[in-house]
Amino acid sequence: MGCPVYTGEGDDRPVSNVLSSNNALNREQKFELLMTRWQQSTLRLCYLYLCDRTLAEDALQETFLKVYKTMDSFRGECSEKTWIMRIAMNTCYDINHSHWFRLINRKVTPDMLPERAEPASEDDDKLIAALIRLPLKLREVILLYYYQGMKVEEIAGSLGIAQSSVSGRLKRGREKLKALLDGRELDE
Repeated sequence: MGCPVYTGEGDDRPVSNVLSSNNALNREQKFELLMTRWQQSTLRLCYLYLCDRTLAEDALQETFLKVYKTMDSFRGECSEKTWIMRIAMNTCYDINHSHWFRLINRKVTPDMLPERAEPASEDDDKLIAALIRLPLKLREVILLYYYQGMKVEEIAGSLGIAQSSVSGRLKRGREKLKALLDGRELDE
């Protein structure tokens, strides 16, 4: 029995799990379907995590390479989205902690973000600029909760932390975002 998967793009309709369904798709067709469903949202997540488009594209490729290599071992204990986002976050974490990553300039502006499905407003640009200024631990839970539409328990599974930690980080992240949007600086 697999978990339901949600598209995360403002659409709350469940879609079937590609990997755990008993359909006639071969391995390559299943992978293509996963890419089609999750590529854009994974790229945005990687970009907002890494604050660099080229690195985000590299992380996206690395993420889906890992997905392809391990898709036969997917057990369906969580949704495919949770599984893919966990792989993406771990990939971004690895890139973020590499020595080379610390040497690059990561100054990001909203116009550098990958394409959105719908046009962004000026308020969206302010929110993204504030989001990028959040500490990484707070930014990642905000990204997964609001941008990927994941539930607290899914985020906890993706990040390997307790649900109470996710809830606390969400609360602190909202407070810090509000402060940034109101023109106040972060305390940290």
